[in-house]
Amino acid sequence: MKIGSAVALVTGANRGLGRVLARELLDRGAAKVYAGARDTATIADEEVVPVELDVTDHDALARTAAWLSDVSLVINNAGIATQGRPLTAELDAVRRDLEVNHLGPLAVAQNFAPVLAANGGGALVNILSVYAWVTVPPMSVYAASKAAAWSMTNALRLQLRGPGTLVVGVHMDSVDTDMTAGWHGPKHAPADVARAVLDAVEAGQEEVLLDDYTRTVKASLRDDLRLLYE
Repeated sequence: MKIGSAVALVTGANRGLGRVLARELLDRGAAKVYAGARDTATIADEEVVPVELDVTDHDALARTAAWLSDVSLVINNAGIATQGRPLTAELDAVRRDLEVNHLGPLAVAQNFAPVLAANGGGALVNILSVYAWVTVPPMSVYAASKAAAWSMTNALRLQLRGPGTLVVGVHMDSVDTDMTAGWHGPKHAPADVARAVLDAVEAGQEEVLLDDYTRTVKASLRDDLRLLYE
């Protein structure tokens, strides 16, 4: 699909990657960009349309989808990252990551799939992670939620081919945002990620693998676990 004719909704658009995605959409000529956030006062870009949106409030999502009836591109970006080892992680924290990172995007998809279909199919983008495929004990809480989101994305892709909706899964190592401020190692610039995501949408590409590590991990999934964990 062409970004220049799109009406887009970006969740978690008040900061980090979401804010940059919204800006990149505008710079590419998107007809309108709805910027979703729990608190619209935190949205600084005056060219977007602020939308109060909490992906864990499923009743409110239904009302929002009815209002935003012109949307043709949805980017599921809102997310959290809780660190916790499997044997000591608080179950409430595990549940919270699943609510935001898995059930939230699923609820957005359920409510906006009919909107996308009514507007010609469009595209649904889920911002995932390399941690959907590989993890270490401190990242187990976040990784589990992203693994669930990846599985859900694959199922959505199959179901939404009928209505003509492109489903894009985006995987990468860390992105340089507030959420990863305490993480060590190389990080992607949000602007680079945003460009790659929108390039994929325009090219009709169903999966984005943004770095060598992510590509290596994906390629290793067909092989013995020793390639990932030894």
